[in-house]
Amino acid sequence: MMSEEKQPDVRTKPKQDANSDRKSLLVGSAWMTAGSIISRVLGAIYVIPWGIWMGTHYHSANALFGRGYNIYSLFLIISTVGIPGAISKQISHYNSLNEYGISRRLFYQGLMLMGGMGVVTAGVMYLGAPVLAAGDPRMIPIIRSLSWPLLLIPPLSILRGYFQGFAEMAPSAISQLLEQVARLVYILGATFAIMKVMGGNYIDAVSQSTFAAFIGAAAGLVYLVYLYMRQISRMNAAIAQSDQSLTVSTRQIITDIIRQAAPFIILDASITLYQFFDQYTFNPFMDMFYKLTRDQNDYFFQLFGFNSNKLVMIIVSLAASMALTVVPLLSAAQARNDMKSVREQINNTLELFFFVMLPSSLGMAAVAQPLNTVFYKYDAMGTMVLQFNSYIAIIMGLFTVLAAILQGVYLNKQAIRYLLYGAIFKITLQYSFVYYFGVFGPLATTGIGFLVSCGFMIALLYRDFRFRMGDLIRGTTEILVYATIMFAVVTLAVFLMNIVFPARDRMLAMVELLLAAGLGAAVYGYLVLRFRVADRLLGARVAGIRRRLHIK
Repeated sequence: MMSEEKQPDVRTKPKQDANSDRKSLLVGSAWMTAGSIISRVLGAIYVIPWGIWMGTHYHSANALFGRGYNIYSLFLIISTVGIPGAISKQISHYNSLNEYGISRRLFYQGLMLMGGMGVVTAGVMYLGAPVLAAGDPRMIPIIRSLSWPLLLIPPLSILRGYFQGFAEMAPSAISQLLEQVARLVYILGATFAIMKVMGGNYIDAVSQSTFAAFIGAAAGLVYLVYLYMRQISRMNAAIAQSDQSLTVSTRQIITDIIRQAAPFIILDASITLYQFFDQYTFNPFMDMFYKLTRDQNDYFFQLFGFNSNKLVMIIVSLAASMALTVVPLLSAAQARNDMKSVREQINNTLELFFFVMLPSSLGMAAVAQPLNTVFYKYDAMGTMVLQFNSYIAIIMGLFTVLAAILQGVYLNKQAIRYLLYGAIFKITLQYSFVYYFGVFGPLATTGIGFLVSCGFMIALLYRDFRFRMGDLIRGTTEILVYATIMFAVVTLAVFLMNIVFPARDRMLAMVELLLAAGLGAAVYGYLVLRFRVADRLLGARVAGIRRRLHIK
């Protein structure tokens, strides 16, 4: 919890340069990454006891849970329509101009818009459940249970955007953690009571597990409202000392929110829309080609559409955290007309992304077998799907960061256009790729679609801002070499450990996972410290770590 001293001091007009922007990027990314990673890890860990309690219904329950959340994610995006990100961006913009009164009005107008959107989308999702179930009656109670969180998530997102607009990422990170903890406590308690105490129906257990999103949202919302109430007096003082040289009508504020909000759907919607498309095309295509039973369809869908995605999104959330941090920083630099800072931010963000994402993705691919076994039991097919999806995660993460950069520098229309270019490739290739590659097909088309979008985005940024492409290529190549060495070492270690003690049960797999992950972290950590890559990206303090570890 933030102390009074650590709350944002909104009374002082920010005076930033490239160095302070870099520090803000690192600090903000650290908070958002920590909150997001811990939340994602907790969100994956619950699967272990949850799967055990589901027993023979595990694959079907898992598939229902995944399908329900894909639908919920799309409605969540519709309910927020990018407004929280736009609020963050616009608040940062007006704060940099010392116009805190306008920032407050933005926040209040955003809250009213979000409250209305939440009510509308929750009603549509609840009433439309029979249609969204697509002929599967098991899905109706699950979809309806997921309509309730839509009442709370939009205002919760606005509050997070408010704090992010002040470059305060800690409240968002802590609220995410509280939300996840409350959600998981309810999931596990309800599932145990239904399946083990009352011997109930697995569909009821899944419905309560999905309703847990409402419980989590309530916990996060209470926390952020508390923080906001504590800093109202500071905001009043800041407004009193504002320049108050701009006159912005309420109508203009609402228009600006909507105009800036639409492109932010890219950040939230791109991956979800791809998964939504997979959900409604994969099973019909597989039925068409392979004539599967419903249980077989559930099994294959949950392999790529839920199991591997849940783990892969842990590392993709690293990119999402950087994206949330960089948008207000770029917006503030644009407001100051500081093009040098914008160029530096682009380079810093992309280099930091590859520094974190390459070892994370390759590391997950290297430990895919024990990792998949720990969470989902041993499954050779599941291991291969997780490995392949780990590589695709690099492209998904890069798209997320590039889309954020484009929005931060007000290239919104281009970002939307490039998303559509990639989506056209995915839609066009889906049928043939599912036919030839089965469960790997949707993942491959996702990678191709996002890669096409990334190519256009990088070309546009270089053309308009002339960031240091040569330095980025050299730095990324060096990071890739070290990450590949780590990947080779860990892959060999997992292979050798499987010869000594084949990890086919969770306990042995956990031992293998911890040993392999520790080895990978040590190898990559040593290389980036030894060759000064960490110093360049993380600052001078890294030198102290190197001295303590006696690395020359």
